[in-house]
Amino acid sequence: MKNKIHKYDFLIIGAGLIGALAGLALTKKNFKVLVVEKNNQSLLDQRTLAVNANSRDFLNSLGLWRKLINEPIQNIIIEDEINITPLIFDNAKESMGSVIFNKDLLLKARNQLKKNNLLIENVELDINKIDLNQAIKLKNKYYIFSKIVLSVGKNITSNKQFKKSTFTSHHKSYVGFFNHRLNHENKAYEIFTKKGPLAVLPAPSAKKYLSTFIYSSKAPIKTIELKNLIKKYFHKTHGQLFFMREFKSFKISPHLMSSNNKNIIFMGDSLRSIHPVAGQGWNLGIKDIQTLTELLDQYSLEDNNFSEIYFSRRKIENCAYLAFTNLINSLYESDSKINQSIINLGFQSLLKFDPIRKIFINQAMGRFSLV
Repeated sequence: MKNKIHKYDFLIIGAGLIGALAGLALTKKNFKVLVVEKNNQSLLDQRTLAVNANSRDFLNSLGLWRKLINEPIQNIIIEDEINITPLIFDNAKESMGSVIFNKDLLLKARNQLKKNNLLIENVELDINKIDLNQAIKLKNKYYIFSKIVLSVGKNITSNKQFKKSTFTSHHKSYVGFFNHRLNHENKAYEIFTKKGPLAVLPAPSAKKYLSTFIYSSKAPIKTIELKNLIKKYFHKTHGQLFFMREFKSFKISPHLMSSNNKNIIFMGDSLRSIHPVAGQGWNLGIKDIQTLTELLDQYSLEDNNFSEIYFSRRKIENCAYLAFTNLINSLYESDSKINQSIINLGFQSLLKFDPIRKIFINQAMGRFSLV
């Protein structure tokens, strides 16, 4: 008997945070979706995630937000060693964002996929060998898909079908947690130290005495040195610090991806990776999903220009964030008087002019879009 072929709109390769959420969002739009994942390693991720206001609304629309333990961010305080007065971003109407645990969101998103029979695990596909004109065999069943969504992380390489534009970076990021004596008061901090940016965020906990940090620099740093650096800047605001668990380190490799294949769509870190100084990498992945679903309201999935339109919509914001994060790092990494003057001018503009500050606040919250 001839094998039955199941017809689907989307095959999503990668059930990480963005891939799993894309599957749920597309299903909500009544598209037939199948998500495949090669392993469950991402469920071991102990890190936190900074969710801006726009991403929070998105998760709420999928019915996930109320299920998550989260810690609101009421203020974002930005300081450096050049300007005396710090920048304070806040919003009287709502919190700037929230902090959640990666694993918490991923587990709930995947459970929802499983509940709706949308997830196939322990499947590794070679994108170079996939031909959408032919049926794909998955777990002894055959499928035909209109489009492939790639959300497999940043370690993707160029081939005939797509090109990866990489940008030189010698930076590494270090992440971890610490308990503290004083209440964090739901404040997030971004401090530009002489060797790299240090961000501290309130972490979800029953009490407000747990925080998470991310530090990035091109200069190697020992664990004891990093602990002393965090203590230097946060002993006044957080009191005595008690560091938890082992610190994790990650190489920062900014890139942008483009595709020559009209049937392939990139999302999340597969589409772009930026320096974490802006804290918006994951939130840009949510914008990828939102852009895709909005385009599906305007264009047919069979439109030959669909993928090209998607990439062009995302390119402006991706390039803007990539350029901005690279500029910020290059300015602070040099002690030149010209760079310090530019930094000072930027600080003073944000301090003195409300319209400019409001644009930055709305951008940080995901309420302002470049396209």
